[in-house]
Amino acid sequence: MSSSIKRVKPWLSDYPPAPEDTRYRDALVALLRWISRHQVLMLCVLSAGVVIGLSATTFAQDDVTLESLAEQVALQQGNLNVVWILVASTLVVFMNAGFGMLEVGMCRQKNAVNILSKNLIVFGLALLTYWAVGFGFMFGEGTSFIGLSGFFMSGDSATYGLDPFPAGLPVTIFFLFQAAFAATSATIVSGAVAERIKFDAFLIFSVVNIAFYCISGKWAWGGGWLGDLGFADFAGSTVVHSVGGWSALVGAIVLGARYGKYEGKLVKPIPGHNLSLATLGCLILWIGWFGFNPGSELAANENIAYIAITTNLSGAAGGTIATFVSWIKGGKPDLSMVINGILAGLVGITAGCNQVSIPAAIIIGCVSGVLVVFAVDFFDRLRIDDPVGAISVHLCNGIWATLAVGIFGENAGLQQFGVQLLGVIAYGAFTVATGFIAWWVLKATIGIRVHDYEEIEGLDIHEHGQIAYAGFSMVDEAPTSEIETKL
Repeated sequence: MSSSIKRVKPWLSDYPPAPEDTRYRDALVALLRWISRHQVLMLCVLSAGVVIGLSATTFAQDDVTLESLAEQVALQQGNLNVVWILVASTLVVFMNAGFGMLEVGMCRQKNAVNILSKNLIVFGLALLTYWAVGFGFMFGEGTSFIGLSGFFMSGDSATYGLDPFPAGLPVTIFFLFQAAFAATSATIVSGAVAERIKFDAFLIFSVVNIAFYCISGKWAWGGGWLGDLGFADFAGSTVVHSVGGWSALVGAIVLGARYGKYEGKLVKPIPGHNLSLATLGCLILWIGWFGFNPGSELAANENIAYIAITTNLSGAAGGTIATFVSWIKGGKPDLSMVINGILAGLVGITAGCNQVSIPAAIIIGCVSGVLVVFAVDFFDRLRIDDPVGAISVHLCNGIWATLAVGIFGENAGLQQFGVQLLGVIAYGAFTVATGFIAWWVLKATIGIRVHDYEEIEGLDIHEHGQIAYAGFSMVDEAPTSEIETKL
């Protein structure tokens, strides 16, 4: 052992140690005991060292800044928004299956092919029309009355009032969501004119109706004059449901009632052939509303959960109240009223689902449930034949929903109620005027109603040359002597 080592470490003077020398073992044991007593401190020190080392390496390699981290967070939020709106769009598209099942179940089996054909093709026509002109009319740059740019989805984000991605939605996903809404509005008309309208006339009207829907949609959702006044319709009680309801009302009036529906003061109910399908349609629509209303938030955030619960509770309240009101009124619970009560409650909350309280949502649903029961009888008294109750559900409760925002909303009061009432009147006047023009032009040219014998024998055979239930014998109507109702 050199003298230098002895000076620095005198305890190594007898290196290597003798076998009986336990100083090194004792020192090692003491060190291990100290580490054991301070293991948390040692773990923290080691972890901090690793983190600092890795952070230094990352910053040195990638030059990470707070701005770049914020950009990454915004990008992830933008991607999440896109995924959510795609899911919501899918749910709204699936609502077309609900409309189809509801309408075909509420009508007679001899018209099933016709009804299913209408509901399916109108969705395709709506998408194409919305792509060609509707999207531009509704969200394109132009005036406060109508959009005049961005046709054929040709504009960038600014053309449609959107911020660039990721701050705003991509044009493509925004288009898909709004196109699904347009198709919903067109489908509402189908139920009110079922079982007696010509197939070609319905298709032509659907295209025209989509164009008019998009023009009026600009007013509330596309930076139009009603939106500037403070008109609130979050998910479309007026923009979608009332517009569809007004068009349905005009169509039912111009078209006339089904053969044998009204005789003098008698109302002859024409039962649907399959209430199982109608019930399935109702449940599909209920599920679809979780895309319809929460999706209108246009972002994946905490608000969508609140919107979902107000929507759900209002639908539940509407169905419950309609059940008991129809039970008291008619002596027995009516399944068709249960179905329409649920749908009425869902329509009733659509305008204010993002801002009314949960108790208010239940109240809105209860009023909707009462309203739909009496609305069905009201239109029968006026001899307006609506086979599925579309006018009672969508028009009456769309109006109620819009006015309810002025009663229960965040800015409830006379001023907000007045703006909401103005919106109801404006949309009603525009849709009725344009609807009457479209229906009367069709009536004067190609005609809109099938011949009586075609209606009696069924539209499936005469309009499509097909039947829905080949090989099955089904009864169209119950004996009229037992179900006639005198007003």
